[in-house]
Amino acid sequence: MIFPIFFTFFLLLSSSHASVQDFCVADYKAPDGPAGYSCKKPAKVTVDDFVYSGLGIAGNTTNIIKAAVTTAFAAQFPGVNGLGISLARLDLAPGGVIPFHTHPGASEVLLVIQGTIIAGFVASDNTPYLKTLKKGDIMVFPQGLLHFQVNGGGTPALAFPSFSSPSPGLQILDFALFKNDLATELIAQTTFLDAAQIKKLKGALGGTN
Repeated sequence: MIFPIFFTFFLLLSSSHASVQDFCVADYKAPDGPAGYSCKKPAKVTVDDFVYSGLGIAGNTTNIIKAAVTTAFAAQFPGVNGLGISLARLDLAPGGVIPFHTHPGASEVLLVIQGTIIAGFVASDNTPYLKTLKKGDIMVFPQGLLHFQVNGGGTPALAFPSFSSPSPGLQILDFALFKNDLATELIAQTTFLDAAQIKKLKGALGGTN
């Protein structure tokens, strides 16, 4: 009898803030913290807080990775604050790529709407999981694991990733290594890459030193 009571108590403690009340629309005028944005006063909440139209427009893919990600996270879509969910739009031009990256705060589910996308992730034991996805396919990427998406065809690809957090976070591996002022010699020592190649990548991605 003690275990069911303890388990129920644990579930209550681990529930999101929004489950204690109906919702917690983000108040952008108040400071945000590790737990997310403060809640807007219910009297100031409107239906527009629960509607976001930003994902209906294709992103600009004229960049070095030929890709664009448009996000509907808590920072852009106040209604998802505290609900444990968010969404984004992924546009991949032919040859486009989303390099290896992680979302420290969320798992991801990718739904392909148009085109062909080669997607995969690497587990913590270094096992790769790779699949060519077509229209209607979905793939899950567990929280915190390195993963990527590449346009696998000659036409634009469109997908919608969803996340298990209103603020999933993002760290792109290439940017972490080469879009900063970390010394080239130190990167070479820790990655076993050639210094000339590191300097080339820093130049391409905006890093220095």
